[in-house]
Amino acid sequence: MFIKQLYTGCLSEAAYYIESNGEAAVVDPLRDIDEYLQLANERKVTIKYIFETHFHADFVSGHLDLSNATGAPIVYGPNTVTKFPVHVAKDGEKFSVGNLTIEVLHTPGHTLESTCYLLKDEKGKDHCVFTGDTLFVGDVGRPDLAQKGAELTTNDLAGMMYDSIHNKLFPLADEVIIYPAHGAGSSCGKNLGKETFSTIGEQKQYNYALQAATKEEFITAVTTGIAAPPQYFPVNARINKEGYDSINDVLSKGLTPLSVKAFKAELNEETIILDTRNATVFTQGFVPGSISIGLEGRFAEWAGSILPFNTPMLLVTEPGKEKESIVRLARVGFDKVKGYLDGGYDAWLKAGENIDMIIDVEADELMMDMPHDTNLVILDVRKVTEFGDGHLKDAVNIPLDEMTDPGNIANLEDNMNLYIHCAGGYRSVIAASLLKRQGIHNLRNVLGGWSKIKEQEKVEIIKEKSVLN
Repeated sequence: MFIKQLYTGCLSEAAYYIESNGEAAVVDPLRDIDEYLQLANERKVTIKYIFETHFHADFVSGHLDLSNATGAPIVYGPNTVTKFPVHVAKDGEKFSVGNLTIEVLHTPGHTLESTCYLLKDEKGKDHCVFTGDTLFVGDVGRPDLAQKGAELTTNDLAGMMYDSIHNKLFPLADEVIIYPAHGAGSSCGKNLGKETFSTIGEQKQYNYALQAATKEEFITAVTTGIAAPPQYFPVNARINKEGYDSINDVLSKGLTPLSVKAFKAELNEETIILDTRNATVFTQGFVPGSISIGLEGRFAEWAGSILPFNTPMLLVTEPGKEKESIVRLARVGFDKVKGYLDGGYDAWLKAGENIDMIIDVEADELMMDMPHDTNLVILDVRKVTEFGDGHLKDAVNIPLDEMTDPGNIANLEDNMNLYIHCAGGYRSVIAASLLKRQGIHNLRNVLGGWSKIKEQEKVEIIKEKSVLN
């Protein structure tokens, strides 16, 4: 028996490769499937099944491309309806992979088709369970994504999840390993732990949601404090149900080098220029109108949260990072990349084209300017909960994922001297680039963000008890 967790930090996503006696299965594959094919090829085995725990909302699955490449059927749990061929498994149905057995445990709650897969070893003993978004380390899946108004409420789904966990997972032995689909940082839960696997026994003991004595207490616990899902979640869920273009087709279109002249010819009011260079490099100079989302951060998640889908996109990247940028965009459903600036920003600079910049300031400069500049406005783009946990007096909080709404930035006026910060400096550069694109140029990026600001002498930190409670 061979099991490998394939973890992608940018998305906090875990796929799994399972192998026994010349056969393999993949659970919850990402859209770019090369790693799974390479593993199977290196180990000289055949991928027999592709198991999906549910319709993922936070990334586009690689199920179709992987099935086309291997001939392996795509397996979903009960209540699954797709626009492409799949095997809809029955609750309790068993599949063999070499000398291993995989049993279907239908666990609705996160979604109606949510399913866990129990792996039994060569002797028939329960070894591990792939829990998808039903049970995480330290949390359970959010129950608000599949709601249907009065017909099916968040509380209804939370109640289903309680039953699923207690009837299907709790009976398993304490030593059974749980392998979830996500880890810390994922928006699919609200309290995910830093570990990417655990055991049934550990979760019974430490998972906050599993401490609830009654179903009612469980429902209250898991439905309280859920942040609004990122805007791309319903888009990705729909793509996973309906299908998509092959990743190879997306790459062939996106990997088109464009000269400066050709790049300019592709520009229009709708075109997005996405600059994937490091945020610290971006501020020093960029193509006017570009949006910065650096590959060094949670790139795909922020792209999905702030960029429009089905809009033509041109890339500016570090030379050699073109393919990575396109693949990571495709993971969350962006298929409209028309090409990239050949030679990157340096080519634009050498061509003598107009450039734009963002002024960086140190945290101590902000503190020195605050008492003397009556037009100074501190724009904090962290999440509401981060802001509530501590912020500068009179700071304005507009979370980054809300800045694409014109109504949220309508009160930012030309006479304001904006000082923008986040927690560490990544999100603030994205925010500054969005504002620049909207014609707001009187702004500065605070280097190091809140982590540096709170270290300053005589800093006055305000906490919002109402937010934290």
